[in-house]
Amino acid sequence: MTGAAPALVAASHGTSDPAGRRAVASLVAAVTDRRPDVTVVGAFVDVQQPDVPTALDGMSSGAPVVIVPLLLSTGYHVHVDLAEAAAAAGADTRQPVVVTLALGPDARLARILAMRLAAIGLDDDDVVVLAAAGSSDAGAVVDCRAMGSLLEAELGRPVVVGFLSAAEPRLGDAVTAARAANPGRRIVAASYLLAPGYFHSLVQRAGADAASEPLLVDGEQPPVVLVDVVVDRYLRACDEHVTAAYQGARTDATTW
Repeated sequence: MTGAAPALVAASHGTSDPAGRRAVASLVAAVTDRRPDVTVVGAFVDVQQPDVPTALDGMSSGAPVVIVPLLLSTGYHVHVDLAEAAAAAGADTRQPVVVTLALGPDARLARILAMRLAAIGLDDDDVVVLAAAGSSDAGAVVDCRAMGSLLEAELGRPVVVGFLSAAEPRLGDAVTAARAANPGRRIVAASYLLAPGYFHSLVQRAGADAASEPLLVDGEQPPVVLVDVVVDRYLRACDEHVTAAYQGARTDATTW
């Protein structure tokens, strides 16, 4: 890679929940601390500002940018919102902008989920239901089910996946079915959400006997492995596009 390192736009969904805002901001700050050589900017696809196009407008003209979605599955926001923002920035300014994969599925996220479950006293006899946000995007649903399999491997026990919206089974139904199939056993929801907010309140009200905290907890330092995942997504994008440049697959305006 020549010149300065590409900037990193950390694009989260956005939330009106103050605790969720602080938690996500702490992740962006931790990524900044990890890579002081990289310009790191937080942006949002909804609710909060700056939105991603505004963040891209603030970048140096022609400077390369990597957008890392702080999202747990590769759904509509990644395929459409972020992809369109990247394409528009590139068309307007010949600014090389790429979007990485979402943060999940990733085995390191399963380690965080297991840690959150341990914090609420997960017992060997407990039944675990992975509580995912859900999406109308089939690929995002596949990602969430893959995350359930990764958590199964991490815990060494079966994990059922339930969704809060758009996909089936809904979390409440998954909890009810797990309880019927396992009479007398505690049903525990593993909150597969990035940060506190409205969706986490739905997890807490879905009927499980206990629910873990999201991956990020307000007031705590972000898990080191979560910072690892963000930085790894960024570095892989940089490496892939350097390789493409050497192979002549990109124009001189996008050779990093």
